Amino acid sequence: METLSIVQKPRLNFWQIWNMSFGFLGIQFGWALQMANMGAIYEYLGAKPDKIPMLFLAAPLTGLLVQPIVGYMSDHTWHRTLGRRRPYFLVGAIISSIALIFMPNSSTLWMAAGLLWIMDTSINVSMEPFRAFVTDKLPDDQRTRGFAMQSLFIGLGSIVASALPWMMAHWFHVTNDLVGGTIPATVRYSFYIGAFAFISAVVYTVVTSTEYPPADLSNRMKAKESKKGFGGGAREIFHSILNMPKRMRKLALIQFFTWPGLFLMWFYYSPAVARNVFGAVSEKDPLYTQGVEFAGLTLSYYNLVTFIFAFFLPMIAARLGRKYTHMLCLFCGAAGLISVGFIHVPAMLYVSMTGVGIAWASILSMPYAMLGGCLPEDKIGIYMGIFNFFIVLPEILASLFFGWIMSHLLNNNRLLAVEIGGCLMVLAALLTLLVNENE
Repeated sequence: METLSIVQKPRLNFWQIWNMSFGFLGIQFGWALQMANMGAIYEYLGAKPDKIPMLFLAAPLTGLLVQPIVGYMSDHTWHRTLGRRRPYFLVGAIISSIALIFMPNSSTLWMAAGLLWIMDTSINVSMEPFRAFVTDKLPDDQRTRGFAMQSLFIGLGSIVASALPWMMAHWFHVTNDLVGGTIPATVRYSFYIGAFAFISAVVYTVVTSTEYPPADLSNRMKAKESKKGFGGGAREIFHSILNMPKRMRKLALIQFFTWPGLFLMWFYYSPAVARNVFGAVSEKDPLYTQGVEFAGLTLSYYNLVTFIFAFFLPMIAARLGRKYTHMLCLFCGAAGLISVGFIHVPAMLYVSMTGVGIAWASILSMPYAMLGGCLPEDKIGIYMGIFNFFIVLPEILASLFFGWIMSHLLNNNRLLAVEIGGCLMVLAALLTLLVNENE
């Protein structure tokens, strides 16, 4: 087979970058529906606030194992038709779409938690190779644009997905009677639409994009043969963890303190808006459903901000540099999360979510753009998976311990939990100053 050296990667035009990133539109339907609705779904099924973090635990524990394994496998895969990363896009999308269909039909807490575990794992199977795909395909000076394009589609997908329950109720007049179970019909139909969008967008990228065979394809295949089995893969992953590039170690620390702020928002923001801003006294109160729907609308809005800001992010990064751009964006996100605790008028939540949207655009692109240039070409998938340890580990810690903090220290104050997330994001912004892009 004729191979193309990936040392000198050709520059891609706008539409080529568009096509290779379009699948993230579907992936984000899965993430956004989960982020905006799972806390409320758990409460609909009877979960108490201090139990919600534990119900999110299975997914990150699995992700801790799955992400580097998928990265390793995609590094060592070459399919004549689908290439290296696209087989994983497709398999993950199929399983995720099936889980999205079953999730809103959950009848018990443990059924919902189990489906979240399957859905989160399969979304990661699709998503992690997408990160490596950008680094595979684009030269260094186009990677910021490539990851910003992913941010654009993430923002666009989240705009629609987060607002779907509200749209079902107000545009399509779907009743919120608890037909067929305890989860409202607006949520169920939103998840069905998300399943269709997920698989459709990923298939579009698989069909319209190509991959470069590794320049050393024959040597790769020989190496693959010599490292067959669980032991060989485990040794390579462990060796890669111990030998992370210096820049990656610093970026990992930033990620470790950035993501708890997001997890606490996703755990508690929607129920907090329903109870503390709308004044609902229980999940059976009609104000609770109205509050959750409005929270979803504001989450949709912050993704609109992400969508718009992603267009300008490469220009800002070119002027300020990637690390200072990321630091300023994280400060904006921290201000947005902290301000939620001072809001009593629902419309003011849009101001808070503006800051979160700016931060989200950068979180989805700048760390990966800074990381890509320091990774060896033959281990991009593994290292992208390992890098996401530092997203998953904070989620595991939050799931294990934040329930105790909620019940014993915060008196189950959901808004205060969101504000603590903002404080952690301030720390992450300050740690960005440690990054040296020449390392």
